[in-house]
Amino acid sequence: MQIVFICGPYRARTVFGRLLNIYRARKEAIRFWKMGFAVICPHSNSALFDGKCRDEIFLEGCLEMVRRSDIIALMPGWSVSSGAQEERKLAIKLKKKVIRV
Repeated sequence: MQIVFICGPYRARTVFGRLLNIYRARKEAIRFWKMGFAVICPHSNSALFDGKCRDEIFLEGCLEMVRRSDIIALMPGWSVSSGAQEERKLAIKLKKKVIRV
């Protein structure tokens, strides 16, 4: 079974914006689960953990999840997210399949 990593913006100016990003990522995750993939959705994994540890720890964790994934699914808005940009860059370096959703 292939593993899909959901890659998209998490941070936003407001809590509502973050919740909207989480909702959108979860919606994509469900879609991939229904297609028979195993899915890593970091938005759900650490939803609203803001301020619990340094941002660098979350980014390093997400980069490790990219390393363990087969496919990286780029959500709309990924290009304005510094974290998603790093995740995509690593996926390309590791020759992972990168798709847009």
